[in-house]
Amino acid sequence: MTLFSRFSDHINAALDALVAQGALPAGLDRGAISVEPPRDPSHGDVATNAAMVLAKPAGTNPRALAEQLVQQLGALDEVVEASVAGPGFINLRLADESWRAELALVHAQREDYGRSAVGAGRRVNVEYVSANPTGPMHVGHCRGAVVGDALAALLEYVGHRVTREYYVNDAGAQVDVLARSAHLRYREALGEAIGAIPEGLYPGDYLKPVGESLAAEYGDRFVTAPESEWLVPFRKVAVAAMMDMIRADLAKLGIHHDLFASEAELQAAGKPAAAEAWLREHDLVYDGLLEAPKGETPDDWEAVELPLFRSTRFGDDQDRPIRKSDGSWTYFGADLAYHYQKAQNADELIDIWGADHAGTVKRIKAAVAALTGGKTRFDVKLVQMVRLLKNGEPFKMSKRAGNFVTLADIVDEVGKDAVRFTMLTRKADAQMDFDFAKVVEASRDNPVFYVQYAHARIASLKRKLAEAGIAPAAPNPARLDDHELGLVKLLAQFPRIVESAAAAREPHRIAFYLGEVAAAFHAWWNIGNDRPEARIILTQDAELTATRLYLADGIGQVIRNGLHLMGVEALEEML
Repeated sequence: MTLFSRFSDHINAALDALVAQGALPAGLDRGAISVEPPRDPSHGDVATNAAMVLAKPAGTNPRALAEQLVQQLGALDEVVEASVAGPGFINLRLADESWRAELALVHAQREDYGRSAVGAGRRVNVEYVSANPTGPMHVGHCRGAVVGDALAALLEYVGHRVTREYYVNDAGAQVDVLARSAHLRYREALGEAIGAIPEGLYPGDYLKPVGESLAAEYGDRFVTAPESEWLVPFRKVAVAAMMDMIRADLAKLGIHHDLFASEAELQAAGKPAAAEAWLREHDLVYDGLLEAPKGETPDDWEAVELPLFRSTRFGDDQDRPIRKSDGSWTYFGADLAYHYQKAQNADELIDIWGADHAGTVKRIKAAVAALTGGKTRFDVKLVQMVRLLKNGEPFKMSKRAGNFVTLADIVDEVGKDAVRFTMLTRKADAQMDFDFAKVVEASRDNPVFYVQYAHARIASLKRKLAEAGIAPAAPNPARLDDHELGLVKLLAQFPRIVESAAAAREPHRIAFYLGEVAAAFHAWWNIGNDRPEARIILTQDAELTATRLYLADGIGQVIRNGLHLMGVEALEEML
């Protein structure tokens, strides 16, 4: 049990004792109680708002309740001082041995330090990327792919059972356009001069191999045949080829999904119709006139009776159609059925969407709430676009896609680790600039370099030890000074950061934390440059050297664990 989780137990035990004494009523909701470092380190090592949270429902004064808790918490062996601050916050100062024990725990648990069981095996479906299968992945998909993959890893680390899912949009008009584009390349492969790609078709060279494979399979059979004869088989071949390309692009980023769900198969299985029938049965779909879009005048609008989902019951501003006037499914109608399908095998759903889909969040949340009776937690994480720069200027690369920079181009240019780490250095819903020069720059202004360099420096210490001819000795953690114990206090926050990042669905918090750890380590290293006696390796003191290496190894372990969650390699050496 890590330090902050242990003190959560201590606080709960103290509250249980007050309940047993009749000083607190039983059954109070403790969910909002926090146990964390105080904002000002001079106030202590652990702070809790327990008295502030519980006083009002308990019908008591928060400071008076805090005084009662302080009496119990102050009696713990590892607490050297317990005090009440302000209206009822509790601050605890711990004995140095608590931090030495936490460092020992880092070494004992190694790659499991920070791992948690708070997920309690709950099934979470994380759907991310889900780009239309019409071409290579581009930079807009890249950020959502990294955020979704890191979030899935984070949720697994805290005890959830995670399914990584990709929804293949292979039933809409865009895949018919893909098939027509492939037919053009098929004719080209058979020797026809096709000239400029017509407006409305996909222009990228990536469709040339598809055309060649179709020519090899069918010969000239479909060159002049009507579209009705070749559209379906060409669509199937083209979508399969695009999905192979997408999987390969994602693999460059270290991303692999557990499940690829097909929209075409969903519709063929009658899932949207089944969802509609269920909703009608529960008076959540009715046939009504669709309201005119906002800003349209009555003359611009022809009222049509359509099946409408009662999304206004769930906070939406109007009811939404699930079918078009020709009877085909709207995007919303198909998505509604898809989310219903996902909810059959998950306790929680998470979608990672581009920010351009923000307008549909409310209605799909309403649909999931209706279809699951509110039992399935559903979050949508919006990811803002990325602006490509080089040395601060807009950057365009040669590209095979026709009109955009591909994900593969970006990874080939700067490497998987730089892409993944950089994409997690800002909150997902904040605009991001990706500067190709900055993300490979060897400076403290480049967070991926700064963190990996800290780990590489730590890895170099054992080599330096051998070079110095110092025989290994047993560490003596009692020799760690106050500054070094401060580094342990920072490490001890990792499990708490992991749990809070998972609860908030915000993997960028791991990147922020690793930046703090790296900065603290580099500062410690640099002290030794100014004061020789503060160096990690001291030829004249094998025990202190071993002790400082023991601390450095603990820092390296936490950095490795955090980078693992981000899908980034912890480098042993840097060129």
